[in-house]
Amino acid sequence: MPTVTFYLLAEQAAAPQPELADAPARFIQAARLCADLYRQNQWVFVFCQNQADAETLDEVLWRFDPDRFVPHNLAGEGPSRGAPVEISCQPPRSSRAVLVNLSDNVPPFAARYQQVIEFVPADDDGKQLAREKFKVYRQAGQAPQTVQL
Repeated sequence: MPTVTFYLLAEQAAAPQPELADAPARFIQAARLCADLYRQNQWVFVFCQNQADAETLDEVLWRFDPDRFVPHNLAGEGPSRGAPVEISCQPPRSSRAVLVNLSDNVPPFAARYQQVIEFVPADDDGKQLAREKFKVYRQAGQAPQTVQL
């Protein structure tokens, strides 16, 4: 069973650099976590709600702090085994240790991962979606943790 962690996002999060000021808070935080996980030699799959979100996160990672560059690619691009961080709105084709879920639902393949990362946005709609996902994990026998950012 994976370890599931919900990160509570602040109402107004400052972008780490001016070129990311227009990026959604959960994408910035996902980029930070991907950078940290990459430095821990973890291979990460980021599951997005749609292709537009996948491309947005890809762009955030390209514009992210150059000192914390994260080798990443959209699924189907890049090296044959993929980069350490793979981004897609389609189910994964390969096995990785960490799932960062940016979709609105718990993906059916979440149980295959050692660690699952979720985000709780500050807005009411986002909080409600996170509550629903939290319930799904609990019903599956997991004990999700919450972390305040």
